[in-house]
Amino acid sequence: MSHMAYGCLMSVDRDQLLRRAATQLTRKGSSTLDEVAKASGISRATLHRHFAGRDALIRALEELGIQECEAAMDAARLGEGSAGDALRRLIKEIEPAAGLLAFLVTENQLFEGDEQHEGWTRLDVRVAALFKRGQESGEFRIDLTPAWLTEALYGLIGSGAWAVLDGRVAAKDFSYMIAELLIGGAQRRVES
Repeated sequence: MSHMAYGCLMSVDRDQLLRRAATQLTRKGSSTLDEVAKASGISRATLHRHFAGRDALIRALEELGIQECEAAMDAARLGEGSAGDALRRLIKEIEPAAGLLAFLVTENQLFEGDEQHEGWTRLDVRVAALFKRGQESGEFRIDLTPAWLTEALYGLIGSGAWAVLDGRVAAKDFSYMIAELLIGGAQRRVES
């Protein structure tokens, strides 16, 4: 069953529970299932009925994170206008999911050996295509590969999310700081 069809079958209760778990785990990645249940206002038994264990919960959160990224990419209209403007829109649209993504990137490092969810590959392809479009239009440098620019974007989104959560960066500055740093570094300079 595709992840989109799966998402449509989720009950509202499960979706709300996932979002509460995401909030808790984003704040404290090492949270136990007891802590997740408590923060979600349910018993551990109720949490266990929805998710057999921490791995099952993380996999469901991964599904949610991928869905949110795909929705952000759709909303950002990556094929419209300049690549730089599309990238700015993407960063703005993805901001609400940034904390969850930062948690999942950290968590996924613990799952080495497991097969990567194919949804991440779909996201990578879409973002890399945006950078490639910017290179072909002369906006972005061609000495930095689309794959590297994609990784840099993810890294900045994750770092920005943690900085906002820790209170080191104002939430209102998240999109601006990431876009300016990445686009400033990726911009093609015209030799004079």
